[in-house]
Amino acid sequence: MNLSHADHSASPPRIDIPRQYNAAHDLLARNASRDGKTAFIDAASGQALSYGQLTGQARRFASALRNHGFAPESRVMLCVLDTLEWPVMFLGCILAGVVPVAANTLLTTRDFDFMLRDSRSQGLIVSQPLLAAFDSLIGNIPSLKTVIVAGVAQLEPYLTVAQMVQSGSVEFQAEETCADDACFWLYSSGSTGTPKGTVHLHSHLIQTAELYGRAVLGIKESDVVFSAAKLFFAYGLGNGLTFPMSVGATAVLLAARPTPAEVFGILRKYQPTIFYGVPTLYAALLADATRPVKSELKLRLCTSAGEALPAEIGRKWTAEYGCEILDGIGSTEMLHIFLSNRPGDVRYGTTGKAVPGYALRLVADDGSECGDGEIGELQINGPTSALMYWNNRSKTKATFAGDWTRSGDKYTRDADGYYTYGGRTDDMLKVGGIYVSPFEVEASLMTHPAVLEAAVIGVADADQLVKPKAFVVLKAGQAASEDVLKAHVKSQLAPYKYPRWIQFVPELPKTATGKIQRFKLRA
Repeated sequence: MNLSHADHSASPPRIDIPRQYNAAHDLLARNASRDGKTAFIDAASGQALSYGQLTGQARRFASALRNHGFAPESRVMLCVLDTLEWPVMFLGCILAGVVPVAANTLLTTRDFDFMLRDSRSQGLIVSQPLLAAFDSLIGNIPSLKTVIVAGVAQLEPYLTVAQMVQSGSVEFQAEETCADDACFWLYSSGSTGTPKGTVHLHSHLIQTAELYGRAVLGIKESDVVFSAAKLFFAYGLGNGLTFPMSVGATAVLLAARPTPAEVFGILRKYQPTIFYGVPTLYAALLADATRPVKSELKLRLCTSAGEALPAEIGRKWTAEYGCEILDGIGSTEMLHIFLSNRPGDVRYGTTGKAVPGYALRLVADDGSECGDGEIGELQINGPTSALMYWNNRSKTKATFAGDWTRSGDKYTRDADGYYTYGGRTDDMLKVGGIYVSPFEVEASLMTHPAVLEAAVIGVADADQLVKPKAFVVLKAGQAASEDVLKAHVKSQLAPYKYPRWIQFVPELPKTATGKIQRFKLRA
């Protein structure tokens, strides 16, 4: 399969993808001459997976999937920590024409229940430490026939990834999929908090690698990369798998939470040249008293996405490490970054300019296109827009409007073409780069017996990063402390969703029809 692209420095890349195309086959075939080179390193153990080993194991896993009855276009949920098995399983599924549904490992049993039923996944691949979250679901999901456990050699009564790889054939040939076939799903949260299955095509992975990985980052074979964002995120999938594999670079994977200690340990030990982070993490790294000095690291470039990067964090990082942070914005719907700052042309406080291959426009509430300095919703026209939200026609039509995809983000554009973030068009929050629905947090608070009403908004902390704040009305004669309510939410939702502040109020501002006026709370 030959993919051609123009000179990136001269014009946007031109990517010719043949009709018959398998994304995993392409990524593996690009590295056929690099059998002995390290593709992935497990940060905790130091174990490595070469490109040759990756190809062999992915083929064997694909073969074993077929042997266990997984037909092309069937779906398998992946709830797996970032270990060496992740790329093997993800690529193996795609080689077999099976559609991997990558799940956020931080979610709850309730979330997983919805996603398994919604996707009608026939298989579940889950890391052994996460298996308990699925105990009550296994055997109760009609479509789910096979459970495969990662991270252990064997675990009765389940299959394991190790057993699958051992039993499959290395001679397996990639399924003859098309560029426009469904390749994988990622779940995106919506304004109601209900996840939406976002369906991406085989052509999308390599498009993001060429348009952003090569044309903006200039990633090359000699790079070692580390992404704090996990592989189940659209941002992390490109950073830690697609981009390095597209050029034969090496990626470091971290199963644990990316604390400052973990991140700095990796930057010191494995000497990555590209680091992908989020604003909350950069702020924590800069505040860490044990942070390394510039001479201890080999960073040449950093990126940030998920939420707007405060200008001061970018300036402090560059001053300390002599390395720019390229702030950008992407989305699950577009798969990766479509608007970004450029190396050598960073304007902190802005999100930069359109990535080559993407067109952007700002649209006012009345549908007219905005001029410079006018705030409007950012819309994107590009080759990586998702096919649809699975089983959700109304939201598909609302988001994917012909050639244009609605971001739900408000922006302004200056006369030089730089875009500056202005907030969400709805009440959704982004916390640590992950969408949080205020309605979901409110619903959790309302389950506490002392709470009468609750409203949640986003408030900037000392580093100008958005976190949830709750306004709570208690029932007459009832009492509850901030700590008790925070713990209550943490017990029901993913930990990053809990309100960092709780303010007790006698009543909430409402419209005549009883709707909460969150804009008054924000004011």
